Amino acid sequence: MAIPAIQAEAAAFLRELVGRDPVETHISAVFLGEREAFKLKKAVDFGFLDFTTLAERARLTQFEHALNAPHAPGLYLGAEPLTRGPDGTLRLGGEGEPVEWVLRMTRLPPEAFFQGALPAALLDPLADAVVALHATAPKREGDGRMARVITGNREAALSAGLPEAAVRAWAEAALTAEARLAPWLAGRAAAGLLRRCHGDLHLGNICLIEGRPIPFDALEFDEALATIDVGYDLAFLLMDLDQRDSRAAANRLLNRYIARTGDVALLRGLPLWLSLRALIRAHVAARSGQDGAALLAAARTYLDPAPPRLAAVGGLQGTGKSHLARRLAPDLGPAPGAVILRSDEIRKRQAGVAPETRLPAEAYAAHASAAVFAELNALAAQALAAGHAVIADAVFQRAAERDALATLGHGFTGFWLEAPLEFLAARITARKGDASDATPEVLATTAARDAGEITWHRLDATGAPEEVARKILDLPPQPSP
Repeated sequence: MAIPAIQAEAAAFLRELVGRDPVETHISAVFLGEREAFKLKKAVDFGFLDFTTLAERARLTQFEHALNAPHAPGLYLGAEPLTRGPDGTLRLGGEGEPVEWVLRMTRLPPEAFFQGALPAALLDPLADAVVALHATAPKREGDGRMARVITGNREAALSAGLPEAAVRAWAEAALTAEARLAPWLAGRAAAGLLRRCHGDLHLGNICLIEGRPIPFDALEFDEALATIDVGYDLAFLLMDLDQRDSRAAANRLLNRYIARTGDVALLRGLPLWLSLRALIRAHVAARSGQDGAALLAAARTYLDPAPPRLAAVGGLQGTGKSHLARRLAPDLGPAPGAVILRSDEIRKRQAGVAPETRLPAEAYAAHASAAVFAELNALAAQALAAGHAVIADAVFQRAAERDALATLGHGFTGFWLEAPLEFLAARITARKGDASDATPEVLATTAARDAGEITWHRLDATGAPEEVARKILDLPPQPSP
């Protein structure tokens, strides 16, 4: 959509200021200078937003800056008026009466935005950025219900030209799921998980600043659309990764988020939330002339999740338990794969520190470890009850720890990794930036204890344990790393 005529003078000024035509969407025009960029809200009315008055454009431009600057201070430089100078020409800033408003931003290089697959090394930092975003998001009152969002997107999908029968079938299934979740959604809201979130947290709204992934361009024009469960906010990124990158990437992001927050409960809402985000992507694609059929099909598929399953990976430190769990998780259970409950990460969360922070020896006392396994079992039961798959990752050297997990059922499958001690010690010595605090000395102490009878599937950690584990779990063949 062209820039409205009433903004032609402002657009001409900004075009001359930067020396080039803007990059346009249906609601904004971004004028890219050498070092800075200027975002102009178009004076348009689409029903779900109305930018036709200068007062509203001024308010929302200033609000967009206030909303985003705390999380991306190097990107958002300020909301600036265009004023008329004494000679009658426009200028940026000044004391005169504003005739237009722009959001002033740092211009980032093209490589600051993700064009293809997200580098694996950025998945954990991205999850950490979302955790930080949600931790400071203001809590809101409400019941968390989403029926209005579902029906609104049903109408948007129909108006975008997506197949009517498929859209209506999706909406019927989504509304049924939403009604079933209503008490749970209300409970989440009452617990403080209904917040003023980003609201539009997809890959296109993530950039790299000084090597760190930073969410930007939070939804500013509709407080109702941005007042959502934190899990629904996260689901846009998960769906985007699942559909545009890989399920493994989405699984890694989900597991890092849960490892930092402990919010295993959000898994209950994922089928609906992923489905709704895919449907939104489908009708946006269709409206822009792209084929939304695959996303529409994905939206329906998310609502029919695979049954929950429970697996565990145990063995001495250095056997590669976490590596195996991460390789198996994307293909186990509902999208985007199993939640990994790693004892090392639970211990760090109980201590109130990041997973990579080393803990003192007293954090591994018997009472502390008992608390870790009690939480691991409780979270596993919660995830399974939510309909999700679980992989528990711990040494599991005590028979009581193994037995307690197996009682949770759901087709429990246990794997026990083993390898020579010198092999394991070398692996531990080479590890960097991991949640495990194990040292070769800790390994030797653990190995000296009697683990009792091991009834789990024993796998050679020096060979191809993933290939064997996949056959036992009846998963697809081993994917490439």
